[in-house]
Amino acid sequence: MPKISRRAARRSGQEERLQRVSSASSPATQRSGSPQEIEQEERLQRVSTLSSSGSPQEFFQSLIRPLDLQEFFQRFWERQPLVLHRSDAALAGYYGSLFPLSGLRRLCARGLQYGTDINTCRCVRGQKRLLNRAGAVDFCLLERDFLEKKATIQFHQPQRFQDELWRIQERLECFFGCLVGSNVYITPAGAQGLPPHYDDVEVLILQLEGQKHWRLYEPTVPLAREYSLEPEGRIGAPTHDFILQAGDLLYFPRGTIHQADTPAGAGHSTHLTLSTYQNMSWGDLLLDLMPGCVFDRMKTDCELRTGLPRGLLTTPSISPAVSHQLSVFLRRLADVVDQQGQSLRSSSMRRDFISHRLPPFLQDPQLLQPVGGAPALQDTVSLRFKDHLLLTVEPSPDHTVIQAAAAVHVFTAALHHDEELHTAGVLITSDEATELLVYVLHSLRNRRDTHMMMGASDEDEDDEESQVGGLRFPLSHLEALQQLLVSDRVPVEDLQLQQEDKLNLLLALWSEGLLRVTGALENHH
Repeated sequence: MPKISRRAARRSGQEERLQRVSSASSPATQRSGSPQEIEQEERLQRVSTLSSSGSPQEFFQSLIRPLDLQEFFQRFWERQPLVLHRSDAALAGYYGSLFPLSGLRRLCARGLQYGTDINTCRCVRGQKRLLNRAGAVDFCLLERDFLEKKATIQFHQPQRFQDELWRIQERLECFFGCLVGSNVYITPAGAQGLPPHYDDVEVLILQLEGQKHWRLYEPTVPLAREYSLEPEGRIGAPTHDFILQAGDLLYFPRGTIHQADTPAGAGHSTHLTLSTYQNMSWGDLLLDLMPGCVFDRMKTDCELRTGLPRGLLTTPSISPAVSHQLSVFLRRLADVVDQQGQSLRSSSMRRDFISHRLPPFLQDPQLLQPVGGAPALQDTVSLRFKDHLLLTVEPSPDHTVIQAAAAVHVFTAALHHDEELHTAGVLITSDEATELLVYVLHSLRNRRDTHMMMGASDEDEDDEESQVGGLRFPLSHLEALQQLLVSDRVPVEDLQLQQEDKLNLLLALWSEGLLRVTGALENHH
């Protein structure tokens, strides 16, 4: 048996207590049937919730059962690891279906590339040894390396190929409000793929097949912002030492040092690593918000516009006097934000998320097309795909004015179901006097096949950016857009907008696939 540290023993006791609390509070005590039948019913219900299309919150709650959300975020999130041993055959079967080893041959036939889609590696004397071959992945050679060289197969971003993983990660991105990546690790018996290291992401491990022996250690850099290897001699004894079985779940915060191996004689192990919250700290938000905050304040604060001391940029260091002046400015900015409600504008974080996240889980692309006929003043309307929308107010990039003829074209094309309306880029802009615009950005046409793939060329990046959907409107449209965002259904006549602007707004949203229209006859009922 692996040696268990005192902290690990305490952790095991906490897990047992959680299991007892879950059993004691279960509604199963009010059901009829044998204990075995009740237990099986509960297990099937948990799997059904995981595999259903419930809300993002319901999905994450089903993922971490028997814990509830409040306890998870108060006790474990960014604080300490969590190990959930399930002993649940139904759940283990569902996990095993997510990425079975038996399906790897079929995936390799899709032209996978070493380095891009798959890495093969092994931990040898505390070092990572990369075993990749050149070019396309040949399954027979991959299988030989797996069996003879004890290579771990690391499959990058499998949600690009497996629909259920696409659904899972799309739900998690909606829940966390940030990107969620994944890797699958397949390790043969008696082997280890990676040496001890820590990551810059929050990690959820789902054990899909077989078993994996894990050792976790105290962080040397709590809530780390970068990946790093750690030598065995520096990390001390593990705080947690355990084996995950199929259907089990492990969570640990970024910065947690960890290593894992497949026990000898246990068959292969397959686990899914879900990672999130990379560069999602308060510090990252400040880096994102401060440029816009300073820029806006400079418009009204003359002192911020006064010139720097001569020669400042060529001096080797910042003088105490300059440091003091900077601190004065920062305190003043803090007071403005705190007391006067300074409007803060994200410069890149929000756009980066909406432009790189997964599209909605829709296996039929036709579901992205406009729903119902073109909106009319007597209709009732509702926004679609609210989880994939971003409403933001930003400065106009230019003062280009789209003539009224463009709006007429929008209306005419809508009546004729013109295909031009189904492309991103129908823009309704303000006049030159408007400084701020309202942007409605969405991820409906984001590319699943490039999700979280960091090796794209500049040309690919440009192409990806061109796929990001978005509309922009005058600032006067903000209240109506907020009204649509918070309401289930809104009669067009009740929109807080000038009568002549209502159809322009709704036609643009409808043509983008963002609006559902209920006809006048349905409104009556």
